[in-house]
Amino acid sequence: MLSRLDLRGAGGDLRSRLPRPAPAGPPPIEAVREILAEVRKRGDDAVREYTRRFDKAEVDALRVPQAELAAALAATPPALRVALEAAHGAITAYHRTQLHDSPPYVRDGVVIRELRRPVDRAGAYVPGGRAGYPSTVLMTALPARVAGVEEVVVCVPPRPDGTVDQTTLAAAALAGVTEVYRIGGAQAIGAMAYGTDSIRPVDVIVGPGNVYVALAQREVAAEGAVGVSSAFAGPSEVVVIADATTPVEWAAIDVIVQAEHGPDGLAWLITWDDAVADAVTVAVARLVAESPRRAEIESTLARGGYAAVVEGPEQAMAVANFIAPEHLELMCERPEALLPLVRHAGAVFCGPYSPASVGDYLAGPSHVLPTYGSARFAGGLRVDDFLRHIHAITLDAEAMAGVAGSVAAIADAEGLAAHALSARMRAR
Repeated sequence: MLSRLDLRGAGGDLRSRLPRPAPAGPPPIEAVREILAEVRKRGDDAVREYTRRFDKAEVDALRVPQAELAAALAATPPALRVALEAAHGAITAYHRTQLHDSPPYVRDGVVIRELRRPVDRAGAYVPGGRAGYPSTVLMTALPARVAGVEEVVVCVPPRPDGTVDQTTLAAAALAGVTEVYRIGGAQAIGAMAYGTDSIRPVDVIVGPGNVYVALAQREVAAEGAVGVSSAFAGPSEVVVIADATTPVEWAAIDVIVQAEHGPDGLAWLITWDDAVADAVTVAVARLVAESPRRAEIESTLARGGYAAVVEGPEQAMAVANFIAPEHLELMCERPEALLPLVRHAGAVFCGPYSPASVGDYLAGPSHVLPTYGSARFAGGLRVDDFLRHIHAITLDAEAMAGVAGSVAAIADAEGLAAHALSARMRAR
């Protein structure tokens, strides 16, 4: 179930000995580009055609009426509604801590102020198909709302009967989403980026999805159609670092939690104790056999499930940093001592009572995190992903006189005479 890797004695040769799931074939970039081109050219007609082909759903009206969102929220079972409201409160409160005004910067009469302005309209992609994900609605829409975005659009794949998961709609109502559309895949990304008769274009698109969705986001961003997060939010990943103090069942369940999402992800156990590797591997096999999502978990573990035995905590962290996982769980003794060694991870969970599942739902930070190694250069979704930073620069006559010579000298060196003259005129 978990492939065993013995990395002891690897020294500095870790990278060559650390596998990542190899794609079944080349990335479907041409297919994605074709979908995007058709959506750009034919709009709603193309969206409906691809929805029929990929989601097996006939959809006439793409937008879900607001009344359906309100009805879904009203019909939510009390215990679930309490949970959704708790998540709403935690996510909102955490993201409000990311709002701050920077004081003006002053240097020799030059005054620079930073203006933070939200985008007008944000799009959030919420996966569907295998399951409903109301949590992703909250984790994408609420940071946008905290940022001050006035219009938040959600696209979610429909079920074969053309409907959308009711709890997903309830979460959209709770989060103050302004529009929900029953479309998924690369066609949803194209519709939000380019606009159609039914959907006005957005300024930013966020949210996780399969490889088609992730590639489509990259494509429309490269065209300059919209902004996207720098992280590649694709199939889910987890690395669990455990030792002899870790409850075996807890380590095993956390190894398979993210694998529930389906294929192409990663699920790693890293330990410096052979007995721990043996026990957790056995427990994983038993838990998978009992899981209602056994097929999804097995498809992930078959190509991305590993139990790695290392020399000690430092090598464990070196392996984790090479993997750069979406979720990193430090379930070993003294997890805080390992935090300074973390370099590449989307989110870190410290100690046996801090599972990634809490982060997925209501710890507070968004669960839209970097995958496919993009944690090397990107982080989780933040309020800043919905904000533009505008610099307001003010100089008085004395300050301008002080910098004019340097401005003109650099402009002259670049052959830009008008730039130089603009500065010299003000220094006279």
